[in-house]
Amino acid sequence: MSIALVTHPEYSFAFPGKHRFPMEKFRLLHQYLKEAGIACSANTFRPGRAKLELLSQAHCPEYLARFIHNRMDKQETRRLGLPWSPALVKRTLISPNGTFLAANLALEHGVACHLAGGTHHAHFDYGSGFCVLNDLAITAKALLRHADLKGLENQSIIIFDCDVHQGDGTATMLANETRAFTCSLHCEKNFPARKAQSDLDINLPRNMGDQAYLDVLERTLKQLLDERPPTLFIYDAGVDIYHHDPLGLLNISLEGIRARDHMVLKTCRDRGIPIVTVIGGGYDDDRVALAKRHAIVVEEAHRLFA
Repeated sequence: MSIALVTHPEYSFAFPGKHRFPMEKFRLLHQYLKEAGIACSANTFRPGRAKLELLSQAHCPEYLARFIHNRMDKQETRRLGLPWSPALVKRTLISPNGTFLAANLALEHGVACHLAGGTHHAHFDYGSGFCVLNDLAITAKALLRHADLKGLENQSIIIFDCDVHQGDGTATMLANETRAFTCSLHCEKNFPARKAQSDLDINLPRNMGDQAYLDVLERTLKQLLDERPPTLFIYDAGVDIYHHDPLGLLNISLEGIRARDHMVLKTCRDRGIPIVTVIGGGYDDDRVALAKRHAIVVEEAHRLFA
């Protein structure tokens, strides 16, 4: 059995080459997985554009309109960190649907991987840190709105965010949703400067290495799943924890990233908890090397579930 993968050609579009955000990594990631024999037409799903009704469950309609119609002011655009374009709008309106689709596939098959997503700095009425819309909050709210149809009425969704930066937008957008539990493991002295309050925040010191990181991860994961086993586990597998990532500030090796992803995926598999993965953050001028780092979580999912 092949694991379900979700992606779209519009995720990567013509973008300023010197911009910090590596827009081409989504295309390169899919290309690498095809060459590795993990992605093929039979197991690759393409999401459509999200309906405004879906997005409005999590985001302010006025903000959505400002972004879609290029009416954001300079301050909003500067905080977002991405230059507006019709291609950005097209991509942005597809990607949250990709995480939503992958979540539904995970509920059906036990696992699914979105080859994008993890835009956890987007808030209810503004974008931030290269994140326009918060696919994690959108997916959680959309699933829980129809909980009776998804078997979620008496359980919770866990969003387990291992990006090096705190998932501040996700924390604030889901603060009042008791069935969605947000957990963020992040470098304490890193963006955003002003942290939000997740249901559980694990503040990691700068330059933390593999073993210390994996020990914290294992304890946190076990505690969470022992105390409140979810119906769905959403895993943000950001690779900006990598020791050479320019925005990271942790000291995690490639082997450490692989061990992390293996641990999270295997723990969910062994407990029978459906898991959906998103790629989260990762930055590198060597875009091919970056795509290979993002592929690690998919490779581990393939080994464990296929």
